Amino acid sequence: MSTSISTADLSREFCKILPRASVLDREEQLKPYECDALTAYRQLPRLALLPSTNEEIQAIVNVCRRYEIPIVARGAGTSLSGGALPHSDGILLNLAKLNNILEIDPHNRTATVQPGVRNLAISEAAKPYGLYYAPDPSSQIACTIGGNIAENSGGVHCLKYGLTIHNILALKILTIEGEILEIGGKNLDSSGFNLLSLMTGSEGMLGITLEATVKLLPHPHDRKVMLAAFDQIQNAGDAVNGIISNGVIPAGLEMLDHLTIQATEMYCSPGYPPNAAAILICELDGYDEELEVQVKRVSDIFHSHHAIEVRIAKDEQEAELLWQGRKASFPALGNLTPDYYCMDGTIPRKHLALVLDNINKLSVKHGLRVANVFHAGDGNLHPVILYDANVPGELETAEKLGGEILELCVEVGGTITGEHGVGVEKLNQMCVQFSNAELETFLAIKNALDKKQLLNPGKAVPTLHRCAELGAMHVHHGKLPHPELPRF
Repeated sequence: MSTSISTADLSREFCKILPRASVLDREEQLKPYECDALTAYRQLPRLALLPSTNEEIQAIVNVCRRYEIPIVARGAGTSLSGGALPHSDGILLNLAKLNNILEIDPHNRTATVQPGVRNLAISEAAKPYGLYYAPDPSSQIACTIGGNIAENSGGVHCLKYGLTIHNILALKILTIEGEILEIGGKNLDSSGFNLLSLMTGSEGMLGITLEATVKLLPHPHDRKVMLAAFDQIQNAGDAVNGIISNGVIPAGLEMLDHLTIQATEMYCSPGYPPNAAAILICELDGYDEELEVQVKRVSDIFHSHHAIEVRIAKDEQEAELLWQGRKASFPALGNLTPDYYCMDGTIPRKHLALVLDNINKLSVKHGLRVANVFHAGDGNLHPVILYDANVPGELETAEKLGGEILELCVEVGGTITGEHGVGVEKLNQMCVQFSNAELETFLAIKNALDKKQLLNPGKAVPTLHRCAELGAMHVHHGKLPHPELPRF
């Protein structure tokens, strides 16, 4: 990468494209962009740019390509994996001004939006037509659809209605060559390779999203929200397996452990049983008779797995309160500690109880508390490591503990991320999950679309050299270093 052009000259180049107020070059202007929601990693960019049109973005990319300047595109900065961490020699491309909903098409049940549109704003715009956008991350009030596409975000209703990748129909992408590609369409399928899936979850490394066409769904006729409390996490995990294996697919099925329950009760008082080892929040939706049958079946499954309490929300207000507690769990945990590190791994559901037990053992081993709140229905874990960055060495300990949790997920047949992406956080664990041949394929795709490595460089896919160095220290004969944990 070339940095031969001075920052002052580069700033003047961009001022030919953008209003001066949209070219940020002073330290106090750049400070808000030094990190995303993974605040443990911070880096100021050379410049931050705030374009408001596709033409401006195209001109910016052309300048960056000419001078070989790295580009990190950013939406609301809610990424929890360092996906929007700036490059010290590059520009931070803030897409927040591209926040127009271009079309709501109720007949085809689609919405076409710019990348800076907030996730929740899509459902708000579609509500008059009886429609909504299904993926609902905890940060949906703030996160943007461009960021959701980059990280393949999910949410509490992804079990039944899918991740971002299952709800995107078309994308308009700007390549590093300055070309605009239109991928997919309002039709159900398109010919050729599935480039739509390649772009979704690519963390801004292959192109910059300019527009997205998303699916809209009709609001369910009715829903029932249930809470089940357990005095053992094993029973809660077994209940999850029981529900899915009996053919019931809830709209959402979430688990909170004892520490999270306590924190959430102190934060917003949703009425969770304070002495439970774990609770499950289960939402079922559908039509009257079918819904009543499902509620009865799930209630019986909860009782058969020794639930100490089963509760059905009596009205919409109580249902919203149960969900409010789940969605507020991360800020609630922030009240317990100066800092926390939210992990993201996915495992087969059958190993839920076993993995949670081993996370507790790792917590004791490293001397840091871990709270667990996650999408139990699809095995997507969010262990939250509580630490204090002011205490020397605690951040490093939290990172080590987090890495071991992710490696445990791989060991039981899972993955190192379900919806937060890899970013800079999980590069080492990519070396654990994937072989050299697989990583070479990832790098070849990146090289085909971004030969000079200018789009979000250093994210998501580690170099083979990095993996070789890690392997020398860390992985021996293909086995992961958890001698104190049971083998699977």
